[in-house]
Amino acid sequence: MSSLVRAAALTNYSEVARAAGLDPARMLLDAGLSPNVLREPDLKIPVERVGRLLQASATMSGNESFGLCMAESRLLSNLGPVGLLIRDQATLGDSLRMLMRYQALLNGALLLAIEECGDLAIIREVVMAGNAHEPTRQRVELALGVMVRLIRQLHRPDWEPGRVCFEHTAPRDLSVHKRFFGSCVEFNYDFNCIICAKADLEARNPFADPSMARYAQQLIDASATSQQVTMVEDVRRIVLLLLPSGRCSIEQAADHLGMVCRTVQRRLAEEGQSFSSIVNDIRTELSARHVIETDRPLTEVATLLGFSAPSGFSRWYHAQFGCSPKNSRAARGTVRR
Repeated sequence: MSSLVRAAALTNYSEVARAAGLDPARMLLDAGLSPNVLREPDLKIPVERVGRLLQASATMSGNESFGLCMAESRLLSNLGPVGLLIRDQATLGDSLRMLMRYQALLNGALLLAIEECGDLAIIREVVMAGNAHEPTRQRVELALGVMVRLIRQLHRPDWEPGRVCFEHTAPRDLSVHKRFFGSCVEFNYDFNCIICAKADLEARNPFADPSMARYAQQLIDASATSQQVTMVEDVRRIVLLLLPSGRCSIEQAADHLGMVCRTVQRRLAEEGQSFSSIVNDIRTELSARHVIETDRPLTEVATLLGFSAPSGFSRWYHAQFGCSPKNSRAARGTVRR
C-alpha cells in the first residue's frame, strides 16, 4: 500500500509550474492526480504520485530546484492543525519535537529526527521512496526547504542554518540553493539534514499560548484515532534511522519502540511482514537511490546500508538487481573514476 501525504504538500505547485512554462493541470493529470487536489489541502494522496509529479516537472522545465522553489513561500498554516500546535510551543525544540510526534499524519513517507552533538543539533529528514527506482531529489529538497521556512517562522525571519546537507549530487545551477539557504549547502553527504546551534532549539517563544496548544492537540488527537500508524510503518521508520549506524537489529528496533522482540515479531507477522523482509526492502530502495542518484564511493554506500564489508553489499546487490553496483552505475553514466 502506498504511503499517503496531505495534498497541502503541493501548495505553490501551480505558481512554480506556470513560472517554469508548464501547464499545472496537465502535469497533475499525467501524474495520476486530479487538479482538484490543489483545492483540498487535507485530502490524502499517494506519495509516489507526488514524487512522480515533482520529478516530471523538474525534468520538463529544466529546473533542477523545482521542489525547493515550491518551499520558498510555505507557511505554518499549510500544516493545518499541526501548524497551529507547533506554533504555540514554549521553545523551538518543543515545536520540532511535537512535529516529530505528528509527522506521520502529514506525510507517511517522511521521517524526522533530532540528534544533539555537543553544541550542535542535527535535524535529519529521511524520505522513503516506496519504489526502488523512484527519484527522491525533489521531495528531499522540498522537505528540507519547508523545514527551514518553518524554523524562520517559529524562531526568527533572518535565521540561517549552520549547514544544509543533501545525499544527492549538486545541481548545475546553485543560485536557488544559495538564495534560500545561504552558502552553507553541501551535497553527497551521508544523510539529508539541517545542522544548527543547539541554542537555537532552546530559544523561548514569547508568543506561545498554552491554551491554544491544548486546543490544537485535542483536535489532532481526535482525528488521529482513525489514522493509527501500523507496526510495519513504525519499524520501517526505525530501520531507516538505524541502518547507517551498523546497529540495525530487531533488538535495537524493539528497544526504540519500548517493546520486547517477541511482541514486535508477532505484530509484524500479523501484518504479513518480518523484520528481515523490511530491512531488505529498505536496503533495496536506498541502494538504488545511492547507486543511481549519487556518485558517492560504493564503500560508503555499503556502510550506509549497514553492511560490514563492501563484498557483502556487492553480493546482496547482485542477488537483488542481477548485476553489480559498479555495472549498474556505469550503465547510467555515473561511474566514479
